Amino acid sequence: MTERKKVVPSSPPADRRREQGESAYFVVARGGKNASLPPPQHGGARLPTLTPPGRAVRASRVESAYFVVARGGKNASLPPPQHGGARLPTLTPRESGHTLARVPEVLIGFPRAFVEFKDPADDSQVFRCDLTWLTSRWACIYGSGCRGIYADRPHDGCCTLGAHFADAADEKRVGKAVKQLNSSQWQYKKDARVGGWVEEEHPDHVAEGELPGRKTRVIDGACIFLNRPGFPAGQGCALHLLALSQGRDFLETKPDVCWQLPIRRQFRTVTRTDDTTYTEISIGEYGRDGWGPGGADLDWYCSSNTEAHHGFRPVYLENRAELIALIGAAAYEVLVRMCEDFESRRGAAMRHPADQK
Repeated sequence: MTERKKVVPSSPPADRRREQGESAYFVVARGGKNASLPPPQHGGARLPTLTPPGRAVRASRVESAYFVVARGGKNASLPPPQHGGARLPTLTPRESGHTLARVPEVLIGFPRAFVEFKDPADDSQVFRCDLTWLTSRWACIYGSGCRGIYADRPHDGCCTLGAHFADAADEKRVGKAVKQLNSSQWQYKKDARVGGWVEEEHPDHVAEGELPGRKTRVIDGACIFLNRPGFPAGQGCALHLLALSQGRDFLETKPDVCWQLPIRRQFRTVTRTDDTTYTEISIGEYGRDGWGPGGADLDWYCSSNTEAHHGFRPVYLENRAELIALIGAAAYEVLVRMCEDFESRRGAAMRHPADQK
């Protein structure tokens, strides 16, 4: 059994924004339910309809391999950012060295294009968005080629470590969903009744001066909400399955980090040359480096992996609901225009190289 990396919480100012009083609640208006769809396959991002390499793109598509969504006008009423930035554990490197040479992955450091624009809902905030990432054809391939972040747990996807809660509101929201799960949807419901579904980080995994973070419990080697192969309802996230069964978006039922990954939101205060300041909110790719020094040791990772860059639609369209929840509806409209303009330009020098393999 491969020894797992030491997990240390990331710095709160970089990935959390409690001091801004961001709400942990959001509403996504959706149309028609589809009760006949098969169970979900993923504990993380939206499941795509993939375009096989070398084949023509279909003229029509279903937004997800597991559900059909028609989001309506209520999105326009969403206030800007709905969640504090979710955080992943910071991994420390293992002594055996990294495994990047064994996967079809593009290393970080390639050219990227960014756009900056003022938040239409708040003059004190400026968005800095990675157009290279947002216009890429990345798509979650859990159940369709995902190898899992650890080679000895290929069916876990990125759910092996459990999900770290962004804050108490995040945990409370998930708790409401947990109460609605039944044993036919959740493989470990009985175990949760006995030992709970939340745990604190192990003291050995907590940085000096920090309090242990709270996260979903790990049982049998992975997140307690991850239904394993052979479970009648299908493998994948029980909270994802709950959302589908109720005709809701999984953003409403899953921990922040699960629906955000691999989109990353960060905050920093920028001082202009005239000594005025503003809050910069960056939206970009949660690559291996986001996991800390140990990120390079993950046996497989998807965000810059050519195997996961065959989505039918670009990230900014496929992950519309996630982006609206992160930046607000008005800012999303601006972002769409910026992305469309970028896509209309000739040349591929600043397009995501994983799309071009």
